[in-house]
Amino acid sequence: MSVLPLVFTSGWASGINAYAVVLLLGIFGATGLTDEVPASLQRTDVLIVAAVLFLCEAVADKIPYVDSLWDSVHTVIRPVSGAVVGALLAGQSGSLSDLAAGAIGGSTALASHAVKAGTRMAINTSPEPFSNIVVSTAEDAGVAGIVTFAMFNPQAAAIIAAVLLAAGLALLIYLWARIRRFLRRRAQRREEKRLAAEARAATGAPPP
Repeated sequence: MSVLPLVFTSGWASGINAYAVVLLLGIFGATGLTDEVPASLQRTDVLIVAAVLFLCEAVADKIPYVDSLWDSVHTVIRPVSGAVVGALLAGQSGSLSDLAAGAIGGSTALASHAVKAGTRMAINTSPEPFSNIVVSTAEDAGVAGIVTFAMFNPQAAAIIAAVLLAAGLALLIYLWARIRRFLRRRAQRREEKRLAAEARAATGAPPP
């Protein structure tokens, strides 16, 4: 059976939480739940690092504006992780070339990362922090559920991931105007702070 559905699903999930994907796949492989996971993802040091980074993301992802900063840092990390995981899965099964699997996993991760980061920017325009916590928790649960489901029914899991990705991209397009307003306000605040600092420096006034 082709590993393509699992590559696609893991790529989608990596764009949302790459560390959770590595941790889950490693645990599934180490416990013998599946033989699709390469030994490199089952190593104890890899699992420990993935667990620590997952906990860091679980905290950062629920704090307004910190989550957007975290997403910015992971604009490269998540697609690369999706590509690497996809290539490793393909190398383990031998049913898909490593290069093709890496391209599929990386591009899918990049698309889902764009949805996650853009949606979070829109959410951060709201003054209350609870929506961040709810969305982040739902994302973590969704990644865990779909990756786990992919171990038993990879084709169905890939279809669900594709539907969620398409829905997320449609939502991102819908929210784009709100995101642009948020970015303009943030740039304006930075400019105001810069001008205020220059004014204080010119008058010799102490910082507030």
